[in-house]
Order: sequence, then C-alpha cells, then structure tokens
Amino acid sequence: MKTPSLKINILSSYISQVYIIFISIFILPFYIKYMGAEAYGLVGFFAMLQGVFALLDFGLRPTISRQTAQYNGGSLSKLDFRRLFRALNIIFIFIAVLGGLILLILSKKIVSDWLKIENLTPSDVLFAVQIMAISVCLRWMTGLFRGVISGFEKIVWLSVVNSLIATLRFPLVLVYMYYFGFTVRSFFVYQLFVALLEFSLYSLKSYRLLPRLNTNENIGWSLKPIRPIIGFALSVAFTSSVWIIITQLDKFVLSGILTLSEYGYFSLAVLVSAGVLQISAPISGSIMPRMAKLQAEKKFEEIRKIYLNSTQFVSVVVVTAGIVLAGVAEPFLFAWTNDIDLAKNAAPILTLYALGNALLALSAFPYYLQYTKGNLKYHLIGNIILVLTLIPMIIWAAINYGGVGAGWVWLITQAIYLVFWVSYVHIKIEPRINIEWFKSFLPSLISVYIFIALFSSWLTLEESRLIIILKISILSLLSIVISIFSSRNVFRGVRKKLIYKKDLLSKLK
Repeated sequence: MKTPSLKINILSSYISQVYIIFISIFILPFYIKYMGAEAYGLVGFFAMLQGVFALLDFGLRPTISRQTAQYNGGSLSKLDFRRLFRALNIIFIFIAVLGGLILLILSKKIVSDWLKIENLTPSDVLFAVQIMAISVCLRWMTGLFRGVISGFEKIVWLSVVNSLIATLRFPLVLVYMYYFGFTVRSFFVYQLFVALLEFSLYSLKSYRLLPRLNTNENIGWSLKPIRPIIGFALSVAFTSSVWIIITQLDKFVLSGILTLSEYGYFSLAVLVSAGVLQISAPISGSIMPRMAKLQAEKKFEEIRKIYLNSTQFVSVVVVTAGIVLAGVAEPFLFAWTNDIDLAKNAAPILTLYALGNALLALSAFPYYLQYTKGNLKYHLIGNIILVLTLIPMIIWAAINYGGVGAGWVWLITQAIYLVFWVSYVHIKIEPRINIEWFKSFLPSLISVYIFIALFSSWLTLEESRLIIILKISILSLLSIVISIFSSRNVFRGVRKKLIYKKDLLSKLK
C-alpha cells in the first residue's frame, strides 16, 4: 500500500480545520441572536458533556490508531489486527450504552439541581439533556472509527467528511430551525440526526478499510487481543483522563455556578479560544500515525526531523494565532458580535485562554514522541503532578473569581509546564533534542508577542466594525510574516543563500 504524502495530509487537515473553526465561530452570534444566551448556555453544556464523556475512552481510541499504524508498518498480522478491532468494538459499544443510560438516569437531577435556569421551561431543558445523552454516545462511538481511519492515514477523506459534518452541525441547523422554530427542542433533535449520519459514515468507512481475511481464518469474540496493549492503553487512558479533567473541569464547575445566560457568554469566549488548539489538531492527527509507522520501521532520524519541523510549523501557525487573538480579544469580539457589553465581559477570558492554549499546543509535542516510542511513563508522571496541583487551583479560582480566575490558572500552569516539565521529559527520552526544540519556536514566539504588544492599541472600539476587521487582518498577516522570517528554518535558508552568494562572488573575483 502506497504511503500517503504527509504534506498533503497536513494541508488537507488544515484546510478542513480552518473551515470548521471559521464556520463554528462565525455562526455563534446567530445562535445567541435567534435562540438567546440562555439557550446557547445549553449548547455550551452539550459541548462540555462531550468532553467529559471522553473520560470513558480508557485510551482505546489512540491505541487503535497506533496499532493500525503498526499494522501498516508490518508489525501486526491481518488476523491479529481484526481480532483487536473486534475486541475494542465490543468494549466501545458496552461503554456507550452504559454511559448513555447513566446520563439519561441523571437527566432530571441535572435539570433540577445543577443547571441555573431562568426563562427556559424545565421540560424543554430536560428534553434537551435527554437528547444530549443519546447524541453524545453516538459521537463518542465514532472515536473508534476515527482511530482506524487516521491509522490508515486516510486524512484527506477525514478532512472532507469532517467539513461536511461541521457544515450540517453549524450553519445548516439555522436553516432547519427557520422552518421548525428557534427552540432548544428543534436544535437538539437536529443534532441527533447529524450524530446518526456521522456515526454511519465513519463506521462504514472503517469497515471498508479493514484487511480482508481468508475464509478459514476466524476472528472470534474474545477480549484476549487487548492484553498485549493493555499497559499502553491504560497509560493513554490515564493521561487522556487527566487531560479531559483539566480542560473541562473549569467548564463543569462554572456550569453549576453561573446562570445559563452567563455560562453562554463564558462558553462563547472559551470556544473561540479553543480554535487555537483546533488549528494544531491536524498536525497531531497527521504526524502521530506517521511517526508510529517510522518507529516500527526503525527510521529514527526521520522521526526526529518530523518532530522538529512540526514544532516549528505549529509555532508559526498556531502560536501566532493565539498571540494575535489574545492581543485583539476585545475589538475582535465587538466586530464579530456587535455587542460591546459581551466584548468587554468576555475579552479577559478570551485573552487568558488563547495564550494558555497556544502554549499547550507546544507542550503537547513530548507526548507525541512518547506515543511514538510506546512508553508514556513521563507523560503519566507529569499528569499526576497536574492532577495534584492544577485541579484544586482551578476549582478554587473558578468558585472565587469565575472565568477570569480559571483563565489565569490555566495560563500560568501551561507556562510552567512548558518551561520545566517539557525540558525534563526531553532530557530523559531524547537528551540532545531539547535545546534545538526550544530554538525551533522561541524566536517566532518572542517576535510576534513583541509586535502585538506594540501595535494592538492601533485598534479601538470607536471605529466601525469593518475597519476593525480590516486592521485585525493586517495585524494577523504581518504577525505570520514576522513569525515565518523569525523561524529557524527560514533563517538557515537565508544564511545558506548568503554564504553561497558570497562564495560565488569570491570565485568570480
């Protein structure tokens, strides 16, 4: 089987991801306008539930992705791979049904004792929460199929289908509600239909990719194929669980403290900042199966090259986006929503989460390296430290200072983790890579930060929204140019050309 081009995979993922981020963010003001802030609070609660439900993954989705890549690299037979897939499928179905039932049983308690309802009727909110339970289970089940598809490096297909599903979920839901009413009931019924379609597409594609067996080969219904990978899966499960707790805990706590209207505005700011992390998703989705395949083929120098180049690419694209978004948070929100009160209240939260997410995109790289090597020891230790320190801090800050307090904890923690723990992990698993890794992104990060700090005051709320958008676009473009020319690869390229021209001139003389 021909190995897909890594550049094409990354490019297609980025086109898809940018499109999804754009339409998901662009459509939010329309949700609030036509449904109301309180109803949008339920949409934010739905997004949080999906994140929390991922706790039940137990590391199985990234495990099947890695094992699929290993199968492609020749480390796993067809029969063993099919047996593993079936065993994981059984587990996924069991957990989905169990998790869905638990959510349905708790739905009345959630409505009566947790959510702070103001104007919506309890019956409508209960109906919405019950539909959420089913939709969340279906969307979670697609994780297994996504893992198989990404393991086979069918990234272009994933990008196209992801874009299609996002188009259905975000802008086209407004068309549906135009005919059936802008209510929470119609919104969540529509989301259920989309979840069913998404499940069908991913499951059909993954089964088509599975290797065909001879008629005399029996897959069976045993869970034994999981035993050899249980250690790796549990390591991923723990780190994934910690990740989910860390990223969703503030949202969970605040959903029980704020009114649904206030929570809607908080969710809007956090969702916009999450766009920074979403931009980095195509990188991890493309390089992790490729690096795992190269590990199976023992091509270690190629792994190192992909690792450093990908870090620099994330710095130029993702970190730059986070810094720019943080610097222009208030005028951006005003130009986007035309609501000056929302802009002033949500901007501090957006600034802190955007910067924190930019640093997090870099901090994730040592995990990719450990994932490739199949040993998550240091990632486990780092996440235990996060559990013991970050969780109580987030709870305290969220309860006492709301979204801004949680945002400060998030930013400070990510900065400390990046500087100290990432260095420690590199020294332990790749001693010669740490300094080179930091050099790959620090020049770009510092240059863009200084530029935005100096010129963000160029934007004012007194200007028209069109002028603000134009100025933000100019600042963004200039920031990317500065980041590119500050990057190590570009610097090396320019230096080589200058040396070449110098040598050429000396020869001509």
